[in-house]
Amino acid sequence: MASDPATPAVPEEKQAAFRTIDRLDCKGKRVLLRADLNVPVRDGRITDLTRLDRLTPTIRELADQGARVIVVSHFDRPKGVRVPSMSLAPIGEALAGVLGHPVHFAADCIGPQAEAAVAALHDGEVLVLENTRYHAGEEANDPEMARALASLADIYVNDAFSAAHRAHASTEGVARHLPAHAGRLMQAELTALTLALEHPERPVGAIVGGAKVSTKLDLIGNILGKVDVLIIGGAMANTFLAAQGLEVGRSLQEPGMHDTARAILEQARTRGCEILLPIDAVTATEFKAHAATRTVPIAEVSADALILDCGPETVALLSRRLGGLRTLVWNGPMGAFETPPFNAGTNALAQVVASLTEAGTLRSVAGGGDTVSALRQAGVMDKMSYVSTAGGAFLEWLEGKILPGIQALDALAGIVLPR
Repeated sequence: MASDPATPAVPEEKQAAFRTIDRLDCKGKRVLLRADLNVPVRDGRITDLTRLDRLTPTIRELADQGARVIVVSHFDRPKGVRVPSMSLAPIGEALAGVLGHPVHFAADCIGPQAEAAVAALHDGEVLVLENTRYHAGEEANDPEMARALASLADIYVNDAFSAAHRAHASTEGVARHLPAHAGRLMQAELTALTLALEHPERPVGAIVGGAKVSTKLDLIGNILGKVDVLIIGGAMANTFLAAQGLEVGRSLQEPGMHDTARAILEQARTRGCEILLPIDAVTATEFKAHAATRTVPIAEVSADALILDCGPETVALLSRRLGGLRTLVWNGPMGAFETPPFNAGTNALAQVVASLTEAGTLRSVAGGGDTVSALRQAGVMDKMSYVSTAGGAFLEWLEGKILPGIQALDALAGIVLPR
């Protein structure tokens, strides 16, 4: 489930090959744990503890084995200077609450203060170091900062897939100096993504939505040859419809991407990938909450209309096709889900995917900021096989890009992760 980072039970031959904390001898050892403590904060209050909840299994496992756990993370964008509102001190206190036992804090992540705090640790204790981005060397992946971080520990564990697309000192540089392992959350994420696109049960499909085709070109290009069915929704579907000569009224679309859209449709045809677009639409003449709407066949959109959601016939068609899939990757909503009633299509499909997942006929992996928000709004976050909160790293993986934080683990373990 989305709230449980436990690794899916899958055949060994289908699991990604990377070094985990299985059989790691860490009693009395200093373990530098790269986490993602970059939680949402509003008016000084943490609004979502999901990232802390997902981190706790790795911390508890290491601490229970007698490791001295040193948690390191960035928070926000202080750009190499100390910004008090971006301190990890209050996040450390929240982590202590989630863990249910004390968490120490050091006012720096390298240097004398960090060294003294690490030296004072006992077996099974947890320490949070101050924001790595207080130092310009973090984002610059400065070798000296990487060495300074590495000097604090005996073992490196990366449990921050969400930061793995950045070649920073705490994600890539430090892994060059210590034995490196994937934590349980990293392990769950990599296994889920590997099973979704690299070794999926077929037929496999993808839902790709959002506003613009131009922002999803790399993603579409990478998955066209990997999925059997590609469902395109959201405003980006309007571009594909308009490229085929259909009226989309005043709807958001990209006229400059029509040739590209037609080329994608042809590529899909030659690769044996079926592309499904909306066959009806929920339209309005103004975009606002609870606006008056008309639901029309996709060929009958009026010139003054805005397409703001897929219609019930589209939902029925896609529901039937989803019922024949074994694996689904989902990135992007089907409509303007933030504004009712234009969330109906996304909510309905989310319920279908959740039901198929719970029935055991579909493995569903979803991610991306809007997708997570939409699934949470639909109340199905914990009913999917896996929901990634990794944001940019999830998207870059779907685009087929090499993630530096993962590549560092790969290089040190002497293995090759499937791409």
